[in-house]
Formats: sequence, C-alpha cells, structure tokens
Amino acid sequence: MKKLVSAALAASLCLGLTACGGGAAETTAAATTVAATETTAAAAEATTAAASEDPIRVCVVYTGNLGDKSYNDSCNAGAQQAVTDFGIELKSLEGSTAEEWESNLLAACEEGYDLVIGASSNIADYITEHGPNYPDTKFAVIDTTVDLPNVQSISFAQNEGSFLAGAAAAMFTEMTDIDGVNEDAIIGWVGGMDIPVLHDFFTGYEQGAKYINPDIQILQAFAGEWSNPLKGKELTFAQFDQGADIVMNVASGTGAGVLEGAKEKGLYAIGVDLNQDADQPGAVLTSMVKRVDNACYLTIQSVVEGTFAGGTTQYLSLKDGGVSLTDFSVIKEHLGDKFPQEIVDKVDELSEKIIAGEIVVENYEGFGPAN
Repeated sequence: MKKLVSAALAASLCLGLTACGGGAAETTAAATTVAATETTAAAAEATTAAASEDPIRVCVVYTGNLGDKSYNDSCNAGAQQAVTDFGIELKSLEGSTAEEWESNLLAACEEGYDLVIGASSNIADYITEHGPNYPDTKFAVIDTTVDLPNVQSISFAQNEGSFLAGAAAAMFTEMTDIDGVNEDAIIGWVGGMDIPVLHDFFTGYEQGAKYINPDIQILQAFAGEWSNPLKGKELTFAQFDQGADIVMNVASGTGAGVLEGAKEKGLYAIGVDLNQDADQPGAVLTSMVKRVDNACYLTIQSVVEGTFAGGTTQYLSLKDGGVSLTDFSVIKEHLGDKFPQEIVDKVDELSEKIIAGEIVVENYEGFGPAN
C-alpha cells in the first residue's frame, strides 16, 4: 500500500520546511529545530485539548546515541519541539547494536506508548516483524518505508541533496589556489553503516561529482557503525592519503571524526543532516541537510491532532524543502577573497534544474518517490 500521507500532514509539512532553489539564500536549510512560530493554530488547539487529558505518550527508538550533532540530534530537536508545543510525554531509547535496537523497540511496544518512532531505517525490519503484533500501537519510521496499516513512513530525496554536495566537492577540488587543495581530481565519501539509504546518498554524490567532471575519482568507505569518531577519522585520513582533499561525512556520530580529521590535516569535509558548517570552522565546505526534525515533529503532530495515517508514505524532495545545502557562509568567512563564489552560483543553478525536472537524479535501487 503506497499512498500519499493525508492532505493535512502534507500541508503542515509545507509550512515547516525550508524552500530550496532560486538563489543562494533559498539553498539554505535552517536545520536546528522546527521554529515555534511555525506551529499552526490547529496545533495550539490540540495542545489546549491535551492539557485536560492524559498526554500523548511517544517513544523514539534511535540507532546510535544522542549528541551526534547530526541525524539523531536533528530527530530529537523535532521531538523536543513537540514536547514544548503539545505537552506530550517523550521517551528516547538509544542503542549501538542490532540487539539493543530490537530490544528497545519491543520495550516501547510493551510499555504501551501511543506512538513509537523508529528514527532510522535500521529499525524498519523490527517494525515489520513486530508491528503486526501490536495493532493498536501507532508506529512511524523515518528514512525508509514500512508497508503496514499502523505504520506511517517518511523518507527523503537524499540523492538530490547529495548530488549538489558532489557537484560542490568536484568544483572545490579544482580550486588549487586554496590552501590544502591539490592537483588531483579526487574526492572522498565516508558512510556509517553499509545500508541501502547510504547507497542512495552515494548514488547522488557520485552523479553530481561526475556531472561536473566525468573523470573525477570518488573514494568510498563505510565505518560499519554510527558512534565511532576515531574510525571516521581513520577512514578520512586514508582517503586524504590517497589524494582526496575533501571528504563527505554521512556517518552520524562516527562522522564527527571525519570533520575533525579534515580540520587536523588542514583539508576539507562536507557535513550531513544538521548544519555542521561551524563544527570545525574553515574545514567544512557546506552541509547536506535533511529535515529529520520536521519529519519527527509532524508525525507526532498527526497523532496529537488525530490525523495520523497508517499505511502511508511521504517522500520529501529538494522541491519540498526536505533536503538542501547550507549557504557556505562559514567557509566564505574563513577563505575571504579566495572563496569560490562560482560554486554557490552553480549549486543554485543545479538546484533549479533538479526542481524543474531538467536534471533527474538517479536513485539507489528501492528508493524514490514511488517506493
């Protein structure tokens, strides 16, 4: 069953997401929290009604830990905003292994939460297996699709955002007048776990880079875990040793090591999920933002307002504001007159072409708006 989510959820989403395309300012995604000013009048009414009743109980099951300054923290920002706006009762369960993820999901089900959110695609198999045993529990999964009548799914066009990141990296690696940029047309990419959604990231990254330079070499590595910065740094150093001067981080907590490694070596990285541009100032070219915060918030809102639609999926693209690049302002301040404005201009042009359908970004198998 692959239906669109309800009109109410879609309309709310449009209010919460940052628009992309058509100018450098519009390329930016404000990715830290869902702004309180965006709370709708209906949400305010739902909060008032909820105050006189038992609060909605929500449990978010994470793969990895909070404090990653990336994917998990983005999801938690949306959940915490829902606490503020709707007065929900919130529990967060963190875990580093598959056994912990399944155990945490089952614990949430047994404790009778109104809504259980699987914060990443790593939880999908456990929801698929155990969800039918809890038909009265509402489930949501972010970053993939689970086809069950009590599951609401939200996924992203990370391939489109990564296309822009790959194009930016391919242009940046040619700017040899910038300190640290070598003569080699080689860029890198470090992922967390070797899972399909990360292959969708890489598919777009590779296509975007080769759109700029068909002969560019793209190094790829997976850490195999989400919470090991030392492993992320080790893999990044290995790619620098092979000639890369900029590496994209798609590794949650492990990715902190990618950014640190770039700073330590006087080289460059690209952030992910949240705006990580200022995490290692001067070493991060831009970040590919995914509005995981909005996905979490709006799913909770749908339960509070009674519009939750199980058996549905929403696919958030560049056009929807679900993904985008940040505005390059931090690296611009660091590089000064050496900052290559042509990268920003080209990214804006490519954004417009993707939104208009002039550029079709490829998906990894099983991903895309119809899946």
